[in-house]
Amino acid sequence: MKNIFSILKFTLFMLVLLAVIYPMAIFGIAQLAPNKGKGETVTVNGKVVGYQKIGQKFDKSHYFWGRPSAVDYNAAGSAGSNKGPSNADYLALVQKRIDTFLIVHSYLKKSEIPSDMVTASGSGLDPNISPKGALIQVKRVAATRKLSEEKVKALVKTKINTPTVMGTSTVNVLELNIALDELK
Repeated sequence: MKNIFSILKFTLFMLVLLAVIYPMAIFGIAQLAPNKGKGETVTVNGKVVGYQKIGQKFDKSHYFWGRPSAVDYNAAGSAGSNKGPSNADYLALVQKRIDTFLIVHSYLKKSEIPSDMVTASGSGLDPNISPKGALIQVKRVAATRKLSEEKVKALVKTKINTPTVMGTSTVNVLELNIALDELK
């Protein structure tokens, strides 16, 4: 009986700690963050069109495409595919993405496609692509929008975010597509 009472006390303690105190502490810390932890929204003409750090699905030919998502861009279910590089299902999915990408970008060779254009990120919600991932789409986007490739390429180059200390350069797809809509 003594053991049962100890186990119940410990369970109650952990319940209060993990279900009440910890969430309240995280909420309190979030209140100190910019935007009070609600995410950095992106607004166009007073209307929220997305979030700075959450990828969205762009699949129309007149927009730049982002990384594929393992969760279909559902921020409530952020997750990777959890399939390793030797998994047959995963390899088939990546090959299907490559084939689809090559159909739409017939001017490319398979070896020219950067991996971020055919593989999902660990969260499934990466809002960024590599500069190469954006630049290989310039020809398609320019042709669809009837713009010069030079003009679209120049726009992409203005949207490349370079790290201040270390890391890799990225392009935020939502910001790029908003700027693209403003391009004449």
